[in-house]
Amino acid sequence: MVLKIWPGLMPYADVDLHGFLGLPLLGWCTYAILWVLQAAVFWTGMETIRRFIDFCGPAVYVVMFVLAGYLIYKAGWGSINLSLGDVKYHGWDALPIMLGAIALVVSYFSGPMLNFGDFSRYGKSFKAVKTGNLLGLPLNFLMFSILVVVTASLTIPVFGELITDPVSTVARIDSTFAIVLGALTFTIATIGINIVANFISPAFDFSNVSPQRISWRAGGMIAAVGSVLITPWNLYNNPDVIHYTLETLGAFIGPLFGVLIADFYLVRRQQVDVDDMFTMEPTGRYFYRKGVNPAAVIATAAGAVVAMIPVLWTGGPHMHTLAQYSWFIGMGLGLVVYLALVPATNVKQLSRVPV
Repeated sequence: MVLKIWPGLMPYADVDLHGFLGLPLLGWCTYAILWVLQAAVFWTGMETIRRFIDFCGPAVYVVMFVLAGYLIYKAGWGSINLSLGDVKYHGWDALPIMLGAIALVVSYFSGPMLNFGDFSRYGKSFKAVKTGNLLGLPLNFLMFSILVVVTASLTIPVFGELITDPVSTVARIDSTFAIVLGALTFTIATIGINIVANFISPAFDFSNVSPQRISWRAGGMIAAVGSVLITPWNLYNNPDVIHYTLETLGAFIGPLFGVLIADFYLVRRQQVDVDDMFTMEPTGRYFYRKGVNPAAVIATAAGAVVAMIPVLWTGGPHMHTLAQYSWFIGMGLGLVVYLALVPATNVKQLSRVPV
């Protein structure tokens, strides 16, 4: 949007001329503006965040439908194609590719999935949470994916090349108004997504490490500073790094998920003492040994170590394929190892689980 209005700033968008750490000067400026806006929205509190997100979702859908309508007007209905490239795999040969893609999506969502309680705690009822899941995940995921594929396929006849990024597609439209409107909408949507995926969960996580010293807002700011230090644009520009990051993330988060599922459903039979979850008294059900559940720690570490083997040993037999399933490997091992250690570490006795 900035370059469309002020094309003279183009040299400052060149990382080789004016840039450092992989980002041009103009990129640093726009990133800083977005960073401050996100932090400001987060700082206002959960109720404002909820209202902001309620606006973000419909807003980006409106722009995507308008964009698709514009491309259909330019190219015609007959140009819509749900296949964005040559079909390389047929029949059973396509199954491993599909499963690998599904595994990658699971790893991508593993963080919010593990921190689901940070969102479900604000649900009005369990039914409302289930309804939101149905509408927000499978139905929305499928609908938006189809919309993106349709839009991308229409860029070929309209612009002469395949453009998979909706933001880049908007930038190709010969209308300053359309570009500004689209850029602002996608910016608002990005802020909403980042707050949900990258602010709320880590804010609770950092705060829970030391609630007396780290508030929820302070936890969010720690995550915000960390988001700059990891230079995410460098990750985004390298598909191999994206895979490596998601596979590593899955390897460490999978065992945590497995331990939680095993403890809640198989050990405690869905019985939780909420008051004891928020006490550090030795008499609490979840004090275990000096406030730590050794079985959970060992199971998490064991699952993560084994799941990381194919991620790091990419040259080993079938390791490249196994690395895609790091979340599933870690989750399964974490669950099994935890259940095996429960009797040996007296988890049921220490937390007074009814027989």
